[in-house]
Amino acid sequence: MIHRRPLHPRCRTEQSPFIRRSLLAICFAISMMAISPEITCAQTVTDEWLKWSELPPIPNSLGVAGPFVGVDEDALIVAGGANFPIPIWETDKVWHDAVYVLPRVSDNPPDDGVQWIEAGKLQRPTAYGASVSIPSTESVHHGVLCLGGNDSNATFRDVYLLRWNPTMRTVEQVDFPALPQPCVHASAQLIGQTVYLIGGQSGGELSTASSRMWALDLSQSDDPALLSWTPLADCPGPPRAFHVTAAQHDGYETCLYVFSGRRQTQSGVDFLTDTWAYRPSTNTWQQKADVPQSVMAGTATHIGQSHIVVLGGDDGSMFGQADQLKDDHPGFAKKTFAYHTITDTWTEAGTSPANHVTTTAVHWGNEIIVASGEVRPRVRSPAVYQITLANSERSFGTLNYLVLFAYLFSMLGVGVYFARRNRTTDDYFRGGSQIPWWAAGCSIFATMLSSVTFTGIPSKSYAQDWTYSIGNFTIPLVAFIAVYVAMPFFRRIDATSAYEYLEKRFNRVVRWFGSLSFSLFHLFRMAVVMSLTGLALSVATPLTPSQAVLLMGGLSIVYCTLGGIEAVIWTDTIQTVVLLGGAFLAIVLMVLGTDGGFGGSLDHAINADKMRIANLHFSPTHAQIALWVIVVGAIGQNLSSYTADQAVVQRYMTTASPSLAARSIWTNAVLTIPATLLFFGIGTALHGFYHSHPERLSPAITTDQVFPLFIAREMPIGLAGLIVAGVFAAAQSTVSTSMNSTATALVTDFFRPLKLCRNERGYLIAARTLTFSLGVLGTLLGLVFVDPSIKSLFDTFIVVIGLFMGVLGGLFVLGGLTTRANSIGAMVGATVGAATMFSLWRYTDVNGYLYTTCGITSCFASGYLASLLTSPPKDSLVGLTIHTLDASATDDFAEN
Repeated sequence: MIHRRPLHPRCRTEQSPFIRRSLLAICFAISMMAISPEITCAQTVTDEWLKWSELPPIPNSLGVAGPFVGVDEDALIVAGGANFPIPIWETDKVWHDAVYVLPRVSDNPPDDGVQWIEAGKLQRPTAYGASVSIPSTESVHHGVLCLGGNDSNATFRDVYLLRWNPTMRTVEQVDFPALPQPCVHASAQLIGQTVYLIGGQSGGELSTASSRMWALDLSQSDDPALLSWTPLADCPGPPRAFHVTAAQHDGYETCLYVFSGRRQTQSGVDFLTDTWAYRPSTNTWQQKADVPQSVMAGTATHIGQSHIVVLGGDDGSMFGQADQLKDDHPGFAKKTFAYHTITDTWTEAGTSPANHVTTTAVHWGNEIIVASGEVRPRVRSPAVYQITLANSERSFGTLNYLVLFAYLFSMLGVGVYFARRNRTTDDYFRGGSQIPWWAAGCSIFATMLSSVTFTGIPSKSYAQDWTYSIGNFTIPLVAFIAVYVAMPFFRRIDATSAYEYLEKRFNRVVRWFGSLSFSLFHLFRMAVVMSLTGLALSVATPLTPSQAVLLMGGLSIVYCTLGGIEAVIWTDTIQTVVLLGGAFLAIVLMVLGTDGGFGGSLDHAINADKMRIANLHFSPTHAQIALWVIVVGAIGQNLSSYTADQAVVQRYMTTASPSLAARSIWTNAVLTIPATLLFFGIGTALHGFYHSHPERLSPAITTDQVFPLFIAREMPIGLAGLIVAGVFAAAQSTVSTSMNSTATALVTDFFRPLKLCRNERGYLIAARTLTFSLGVLGTLLGLVFVDPSIKSLFDTFIVVIGLFMGVLGGLFVLGGLTTRANSIGAMVGATVGAATMFSLWRYTDVNGYLYTTCGITSCFASGYLASLLTSPPKDSLVGLTIHTLDASATDDFAEN
């Protein structure tokens, strides 16, 4: 017989007017703010994206063009170059070999007291070569790699590394394999540990320009002599020199971008404006949007997660006029442009104080450095510029603040409201098993998707496409397993903790292993969700990421500690309404703000290939995830979540009967489909909106911040505050769920078996103490994990799930599907599964989406094999496997 609980004396379904009023008030507020004509959007566009300041000029008072520029050991290096001595119109060009170094004395920008050091000489006077900074974090070959160049007589194949020795205050030179052919006016970039060299001239005449590209993989050997250059696919379009390159992430992987340049034609010199992107994973090129004007011989670099800034260049207007220009001529055009790799759009990013061409832009800490260069034909400048992102302060608005804090404190009110109703741990952990099925379903939905849905999924489809949506469509399939297989097990044993099953099926050690693994997973889950959501929301509010983490963690600790599972479930339900309602209004505003409205947004999505739902290849490491990886990985993830995750299983036990629990599971499954369409649609609509308005995309934001950016700057005042509050609360729902479910597991799996408390009141106090402590610890970890360099909240979250849930899912599959598995096999499977997932994460490029399935498979296979080699289980397995689930329990479940 399935154990039936009598109706609790305080039935929740009859005593929730507070919740009903809250839901009605929120729905009314959303609708009123959406239709109010008096509410406007706060839309402010930054005119100047970059802030320029000067560092000490290089010691050569005339400056040089074409120097090697780079950073090593936190020191700026400028070497070689060429200039014209005074008077510039009557002398020949002079090549130089001096190596200048500007050391940094701290992590702050160099102060006025720091001066340049002449730290050595090049092998010979050289200019117009390519240079690449190789940080020590990327390769043992750290330093500034100098490639090719020329002097007045010849073009060189030389390749050597300049390495700064801060102790000796000198620059050491290390020889590397020579280029396949002499090269000048080329460009080079570093991606990972591979150096790419593109185009350039093999001689002094432009007619010798090339489209060739070579790669030098620094990971081949620690000995430079054993490295070799590899030819790659030629850059499409005409042979070019004086082109501009940069490496930047395009939403899938870091690509190499080639802009502009010039070529020789029969009628003269042609200044180019085309743009090409090279994808290293496939060795292929793709044409992109043209530069607004030629930026020949300019300099460019990546900035932020998906922008490239082109810091001027020659548009061809002064070509051939050097002898006619006066000394006071302003020189090359000073416009700067920004290219966005995801939307494939260009926009003006302001002007520069001086347009330095034929030099290299490098990153020095958080700053971009442009050192020396040519400011107009025959004229150089010794100036060294430091460039940072300009501050773009925007007020969040009084009304938004009021809505935000009113909403957040209402969540506290829910916790206080339910605090007085918790008298036992059954109340605190299971709500007396009287939670309405629809509220439990909304809570499962909010628990499974939460803030990752609201910020991670839109940013993923904005940066890529709809391929990941297939994973969510497997949830209704897994719901059948949850309803007809998993839930009957847990309801039959009347489980408060999912890991009680592991003790009944194996032994207490396996139960403790599962419970402890789950607790560690949710502790890190709290930290990851809070830190990444804090980063995402820092662009929508004046709060810093750390302040956002503290606010989320603090409020979650209060209402979850006070209210228990009831507070968690009802706040989840309210948050579901806010998230779905706010998201629907957001996508409407995005579509209306796109050029052409709905039709224009749809046409753009199709033309930009944003609606793709399947990649039909077989690689598990490809940047564009394969369909089979999505399907296999999603089934493993959802199977683990609905069978082995205490946060979900706990909801199975909060309703009055198995049939109501089944309804809650189906409620979650049904909500998943429109939510998936909605949130992936938001990402696609975001791409169309910002393709129409590229000037509104600040390079200071990360990809995960794009939807919060839209909320803060494009949505009506007041509604923006409510939706931002909803995102906060969504993260809080994840955090509070983790706190409560982890406390449930620890009290049920450790405190009660070990009889650490004397009575029920003691266990309730222990539950609240653990909830509070876990919340504090998770919040502190969240502060540690704040990392703006993370490319995708969604991908990071998937990896965290895979690393922990694979083993747990494997243990439940091993126990439920076999009668031969024993406790020894379970522990062997858990160990092998954990080692497998760690190895995949640490030593391979396998997509994180597969981690959970790989963990389940390795745990099951090794655990079953170990069980076959040892004694079969001795205890009764009645009701504990699908083969021994007794008929009476099945019939009883069917009746309910």
